[in-house]
Amino acid sequence: MDKIAPHSSAQYRHLLQRLRYKHLHMLVILGNSQNMKRTAEAMYMSQPAASRMLQEIEDMFACQLFLRLPHGMRPTALGKELISFATRSLHHLEGCMQTLTLQQQEGLGYLSVGAIMGAAPEQVMQAIARLKQERPRLCIRVMGDTSDELVGMLEQGRIDLAIARRSPAIADEAFNFVPLGNEILRIVVASNHALSGQQQIEWPALLRDWPWILQPPSSPARMALEQYLLESALPLPGNIIECSSVYSMLQLIQHSNAVMLLAESALQDYLKMGIVRILPIEVTIPLPPFGILTRKHEVLSEEQEIFIAYLLRH
Repeated sequence: MDKIAPHSSAQYRHLLQRLRYKHLHMLVILGNSQNMKRTAEAMYMSQPAASRMLQEIEDMFACQLFLRLPHGMRPTALGKELISFATRSLHHLEGCMQTLTLQQQEGLGYLSVGAIMGAAPEQVMQAIARLKQERPRLCIRVMGDTSDELVGMLEQGRIDLAIARRSPAIADEAFNFVPLGNEILRIVVASNHALSGQQQIEWPALLRDWPWILQPPSSPARMALEQYLLESALPLPGNIIECSSVYSMLQLIQHSNAVMLLAESALQDYLKMGIVRILPIEVTIPLPPFGILTRKHEVLSEEQEIFIAYLLRH
């Protein structure tokens, strides 16, 4: 009985009776726009009505959620917490609606997977293909992005699980992590690059004389490179093209004289076709392991369990 006592409080019952999804919808829109006029327009209501709705929400939670500023509105710390909850709740609702729609159409469920395509892409795609073969009507959505972006999507409920790298920024209390492996970083150039035929290349010249194609600063590969250069008393590259899409990086390297740092598995097909070449320079840069991330304290669906089993089997 003690465990459910907090849920029987007067405030909790009050929220159950009054809080609606439209309130959560408003919090997400206002949190993004930080402008009441634009929020009212997005919700097809007058600005006074939108202001009254926000006041109603603040009354429910007995706290101020937004600071009223001369030129806009800014969420308070409590407001940010509630906006995060609202975002997760709306994504869960969207996922439930998609599942129900599929089941009404004689489908067999829905699974959304986020993956860093640099990490064991063949392993991930084989697991997806096998699951789809076993359950033809299962709707599977695959989204590729960087580890930090995928973790955010997982936290918000926009994806069911992520194949991503573990980093100190990932809170152990929020996610379960099952390691799948690790990877080697390579420095590559286009096959017709001036450096592609050289037998010996030094770090200082490479950092000084050539542009670099790198992932965003929050990506594990970028952080590992910068840590390696710092420990080796080497300067950071001064000429950088920043790109979050692995596919775009691989396209860009073919049309520039840049050098690029990327995980070897993401380069395999391009290396086989002779489009890019690995430079003869030692890259002793450790990467954090990649693996399966799921939300703690949330029961896995049958589709998630089967997909994870296929990943671990390979």
